[in-house]
Amino acid sequence: MTKEKYISELRLKIESYHAISEASWLKIAALIQFQDLEKNALLLRNGQIAKNIHFVCKGALRAYITDAAGNSYNKNIFLENDFAGSTVSYLLQKPSNFSLEALENTTLIHLDYKKYRQLIDTHLDLKNFYIAYLEKNWILEKEQREVSLVMENATERYRDLLLKHPNIDQRIQQLHIASHLGITPTQLSRIRKDLKKSP
Repeated sequence: MTKEKYISELRLKIESYHAISEASWLKIAALIQFQDLEKNALLLRNGQIAKNIHFVCKGALRAYITDAAGNSYNKNIFLENDFAGSTVSYLLQKPSNFSLEALENTTLIHLDYKKYRQLIDTHLDLKNFYIAYLEKNWILEKEQREVSLVMENATERYRDLLLKHPNIDQRIQQLHIASHLGITPTQLSRIRKDLKKSP
């Protein structure tokens, strides 16, 4: 029953971008595979070529970059109903420049990218979904995030994150949230204290 619920949520997610036919959905459904990850497990390592698109059914992932000194910086955090993966890696078939790690015990649906791509190339409704998804996530939201990093202060960015994911601060360690916001854990701690004081 739970798997059926997750599959239904995947379809709703796809159709939130563009309606697809039953025939197209059945082709997508035939590619579905489930995977469970324990907390701290790596889904994708820096330097690996990504082969799958992942849909987060339950749990949380972080995409992070590690510098030469061994410091890690969060590129993104993915929660329930998010698509996750290294788009550049599977588009170009080149090694990923970041890693994907489970921040909680996580259940994923993954779709083989090559087979998924073949479906997009042969089904107009799936192509329209793909275009709408890329426009929203790789153009509109990416630009908003870039502008927010420059124009908004850290408190505003933290508030925006809580609006999007109300309970994220109870689920994800402060150091990961801070890295995602481009600040230090000490700065985040100060912001949280100030917000608690304010009416």
